[in-house]
Amino acid sequence: MKLQPLADRILVKRLAEETKTKGGIIIPDTAKEKPAEGEIVAVGPGRNAEDGTKIALEVKVGDRVLFGKYSGTEVKIEGEEYLIMREDDVLGIVQ
Repeated sequence: MKLQPLADRILVKRLAEETKTKGGIIIPDTAKEKPAEGEIVAVGPGRNAEDGTKIALEVKVGDRVLFGKYSGTEVKIEGEEYLIMREDDVLGIVQ
């Protein structure tokens, strides 16, 4: 199944969580937080301006982005977990 977001929404796949700290301490599953970084899998066509023109999104498929802890809506597609969020929920692009 393929999902095409509408308007200024994007589909993001969270990046894998770190299981070990830089110092070598293993983090148990109960103490892990969901990462606030992900890769954009699909983008919508953009939002409409008041005059009817399309405003293109600044992000594109393949970008690594940072987003807020409670941003987006979690969805499960073919066993994979994704987030659908508005472009405004993106805090920045990791380069």
